[in-house]
Amino acid sequence: MFIYFNKHFIGNKSSNGNSSPYKNDMTEGKNAPPSSSAEVPFQHRLDRKVSMLPHRLVGVIDEGTSTVGFSIFTTPHFEEIATHRMEMPLIAPKPGWFEQDAVVIINNVYRCVEVAITKLPESFQKEDLVAIGITNQRETTVVWDSVSGKPLYNAIVWNDIRTNHTVDQVLARVPDQNKNYFKHMCGLPISPYFSALKIRWLKDNVPAVKKACREKRCKVGTIDSWIIWNLTKGSLHITDVTNASRTMLMNIETLQWDPVLLKTYSVTLNMLPQICSSSEIYGSVTDERSILHGVDISGILGNQQASLLGQMCIKPGQTKNTYRSGCFLLCNIGHQAIISPRGLLTTIAYKLGPNAPVTYALEGAVAVAGHALEWLEKKVRILPQASDAEKFAETVPTTGDVYFVPAFTGLYAPYWRKDARGLIVGLTHHSTKHHVIRAALESICFQTRDILECMYQESEYKFSKLYADGPLSSNNLLMQLQADTAGVTVFRSQILDPTAFGAAMCAAQAEGVDLFKFDIEKKYYENIYYDVFLPTSNAAEQRQRYGKWKRAVERSFDWAFRPKSSTMTEQRYQLLASVPGSLFCFISFAMFVHSMKK
Repeated sequence: MFIYFNKHFIGNKSSNGNSSPYKNDMTEGKNAPPSSSAEVPFQHRLDRKVSMLPHRLVGVIDEGTSTVGFSIFTTPHFEEIATHRMEMPLIAPKPGWFEQDAVVIINNVYRCVEVAITKLPESFQKEDLVAIGITNQRETTVVWDSVSGKPLYNAIVWNDIRTNHTVDQVLARVPDQNKNYFKHMCGLPISPYFSALKIRWLKDNVPAVKKACREKRCKVGTIDSWIIWNLTKGSLHITDVTNASRTMLMNIETLQWDPVLLKTYSVTLNMLPQICSSSEIYGSVTDERSILHGVDISGILGNQQASLLGQMCIKPGQTKNTYRSGCFLLCNIGHQAIISPRGLLTTIAYKLGPNAPVTYALEGAVAVAGHALEWLEKKVRILPQASDAEKFAETVPTTGDVYFVPAFTGLYAPYWRKDARGLIVGLTHHSTKHHVIRAALESICFQTRDILECMYQESEYKFSKLYADGPLSSNNLLMQLQADTAGVTVFRSQILDPTAFGAAMCAAQAEGVDLFKFDIEKKYYENIYYDVFLPTSNAAEQRQRYGKWKRAVERSFDWAFRPKSSTMTEQRYQLLASVPGSLFCFISFAMFVHSMKK
């Protein structure tokens, strides 16, 4: 049973005449009667009345893991009036390796821009577009030749795990092989997830990259840098603080590339882009191939940070989770970085101008969320389509004590166990595919609670609500399970993908564009609509089921054994170097004892 309301219920009187307990806790919305869970009243932005104010449009290039898109928004209410998206093919040359063709990415960007502009309503024209923002998949890494402008290798995607051995090499050189050794500098553990390891692998394994580095014509960056390099014909090699904070090369205090980290990962400064704020006029589009020629570029955000702004989580303590192929939970922690000892990442939430203060976030990343449903559909074939998961899971009231740990490529926050592998436990003669499908949905919720538990302990904020978005959040059962599993009220944005929306506001508020301003004191935003899911389980039930989940997770550890590395560590060298001297002393002592016996 869902305890679900349309967000307009917030602030209304309940049936007994009392005010809703969430009235003073919300920052968004207007009032309307409650709705049943069977009626999911998404008010898509295209269905709403477009503002009749003078036309000042903002565009957003939205480059995600599986799609590329371009959206156009009006200001100041940010109605999306035109959009076009294209699928991005994934290349998997080996198990666990994920790549994309960087040339296809930029060509798809240009094509999406062209088509979206042709979809503008008659009352608008291309000349009304005054600025564009860029939001992109993070950690995905591109290397290219600064002379020819061509990629030197395919883009290595964020969830690629080919750098496991590279991680072992780096760990062998740090004291106690501590994966958190550099965390006080960059906020991140040593993990295959981040760009620095991908760059190191490319330098070590791709001859074209090695040669370009020697000749000082190798450029490297995340997808935002690659897009801007092309849009500006190579005149701008930049990134913003949010993307830079995901490379494991930027110092999160100075907001500059850190010399110690650069040396550790064998990256030279001339390869890297200049770090800028998230919202400023960086320059204009100069590539004649693009219909955007002459339009200012004024915003850059990693996609999860864009989602955070798109959910209006601009106050410390506000937390959002994006439910996609993976899950990304971010909590705004204000202007002071918190270094987590419990597996959370410290990242940059945004910096809204060169002179604006930086805002930090704690982040927990879940590698496998929607991917688990795709696995059930395409590999195990017990689910006709991933979108059918809600229908199949609803046929059983519980999982029948089945637990599914989808550690297909290891576990991210808060465990950071690259040796973990997926498992399904608790199966009995009575278990069916419906129980497994429901357990897959619950695994997403349990992984989210894992991160929330850490956030409770790391910050001073106690969360009574969780903002939700992402394509997977359209699953009503998943949202209700999340409320019950975590014991918090879930506010699902009716903008299922607020990344472009957040990037549009970021670009519009840049100095010199001045079409919008984030206001931390504002009580609500008229263009934000939510559906609300209230928890129905009690604390005892939540503890009992979460305890079993933790036991299941522990059983997934140490599954992917790797042969011990033969890399010569400093400790091993010192040990071996001491052998001849130790042997000499031992033999001398033995001879001395033998002579004394005579």
